[in-house]
Amino acid sequence: MRIILLGLPGAGKGTQAKILAEELNIPHISTGDILRQASEDRTPLGLKAKEYMDKGHLVPDDLIIDLIKERIKREDCKKGFLFDGFPRTIPQAEALEKISNIDKVINLKVEDEVAIERLSGRRTCKGCGALYHIIYLPPKRERICDRCGGELIIREDDKKEAILKRLEVYREETQPLIKYYRKKGLLIIIDGGRSKEEVTKNLLGSVR
Repeated sequence: MRIILLGLPGAGKGTQAKILAEELNIPHISTGDILRQASEDRTPLGLKAKEYMDKGHLVPDDLIIDLIKERIKREDCKKGFLFDGFPRTIPQAEALEKISNIDKVINLKVEDEVAIERLSGRRTCKGCGALYHIIYLPPKRERICDRCGGELIIREDDKKEAILKRLEVYREETQPLIKYYRKKGLLIIIDGGRSKEEVTKNLLGSVR
């Protein structure tokens, strides 16, 4: 099963992707993870990508596609894979079609207010990186990590101004993919505003 997971920042893609990938026994692939791993492994493609990242530049589409192509050739992708955060644009989707077929595209649909509440409530441990949420997963002690006792902070991209910008970028670059994949008959829409357990149940029902 080859799946693409779409949705606004804060829709719960990362959380649900891990559950879904485990249930289907396929790898959860995000471009961020691929870029970090390729850079750490110092592969030829990874070194090229690192040059862009070190300068604070976006990695070009053709290099992203080459990294994706390299990743899905691995043994663990024989039964399929789950893309989270890729493709982000129509050109990336068109390039993906040349290297792999896709079986289903799932859009986790949430309202802006839900996305903003989820993202702005996130807290990250400055020490160990553990994630919390002031409503859904609060720490035992305010602003203190349960795991290591480190300080919990709001990441820059979880501040409201940054969230609104992320939503704007998503609408401009990624939302057109919903129409693109609907025309191809691949799109499934899941209500991502429900509880985590309900969303998981609906997701699993849509792919089995």
